[in-house]
Amino acid sequence: MTRYALAVEYDGSGFSGWQRLSKLGAPEADVPRSVQAALEAALQGVANAPVDTVCAGRTDAGVHGLSQVVHFDSDAQRDPRAWTLGVTGHLPPQVAALWCQPVADDFNARFSAVARRYRYRIVNRITRPGFQRRFLSWERRPLDADAMHEAAQALLGERDFSAFRSSQCQATHAWRNLQWLQVRRQHQQVIVDVQANAFLHHMVRNLVGSLMMVGSGERDAQWLHEVMESKDRTLAGPTAPPNGLSFIGPLYPAQWGLPPDVTWTDQIADGFAFA
Repeated sequence: MTRYALAVEYDGSGFSGWQRLSKLGAPEADVPRSVQAALEAALQGVANAPVDTVCAGRTDAGVHGLSQVVHFDSDAQRDPRAWTLGVTGHLPPQVAALWCQPVADDFNARFSAVARRYRYRIVNRITRPGFQRRFLSWERRPLDADAMHEAAQALLGERDFSAFRSSQCQATHAWRNLQWLQVRRQHQQVIVDVQANAFLHHMVRNLVGSLMMVGSGERDAQWLHEVMESKDRTLAGPTAPPNGLSFIGPLYPAQWGLPPDVTWTDQIADGFAFA
């Protein structure tokens, strides 16, 4: 058996989320199906055998992925190009493989990652978006991106993020290391870039929903700090819609020899990966 790392991108709006909802190879009861089930069906088409995958970070229904990394084991004799092209050929149009390469047997797409990155995009104008509407959220009230960014800096570091955690979160604890959070305006869009060692269920969307309350002037920066300290989800802002959120991808130590876009560097650590 050889272990492989593989990256895929996907438009999540047509899926129930990343996670497979049934046993490996079994049809899913829910429609639309998960991204994982679609990928594993494509891998089986290339390997001529069932293939189980482990991902770097699960995404919810409607959330997109720019470079989701998985690992899988197979004894099928295929070179990386054959895996990449073959898998893409078996995938639905809204999912594509980016690259595939063999890795060490102890590589784990989830546990070997040292960081994960997300981007949330908000169209901030009086009318809803038409173009790229599946990939954008919308807020008609004017948002102060600078105020949102300033307030967000108080959340950086290793903290208890219980106030921004979904009630359905299955993580054993709420401590996470928020390494980078930048809010900026780009014409009519407000863009939130965030990086952490890992995220809780709905954590990014809950953070964005709270930051939007600061940006609209409904709350001040001190309120956000108080919410964090309270560890009470009911005091935070609403959960932002999923369509504006994209999983940029994980980051791994250089020892694994993966492509540059998923490899940790000092430049990435300073946040320049979002430029």
